[in-house]
Amino acid sequence: MKLVVTESAAEWYKQELGLKDGDFIRFFVKLYGGSRSIHPNYSLGISKEEPGDIAVSDKKAGITFYFDEQDEWFIENHELIVDFHNGDIQFTFRDEE
Repeated sequence: MKLVVTESAAEWYKQELGLKDGDFIRFFVKLYGGSRSIHPNYSLGISKEEPGDIAVSDKKAGITFYFDEQDEWFIENHELIVDFHNGDIQFTFRDEE
């Protein structure tokens, strides 16, 4: 299980959400469709919040992006790459080898 946030994605989140160095962004699982997911009928949401029990994280542009233990199942056995490309955030899931 791995989370990779690119510099361009981190900078986009920082600008769009008015984040400052030291802030935290939590990725969480939502039960509501979505075509960007490896799990049908589930998608990802984000929240600016202090972490509890971090399962996996990546720090870019002074921001810590993370999944907590409650939602780690969503990327278990996968690598999630969060990128900003063509004016949009993109989520790419890769199987861990």
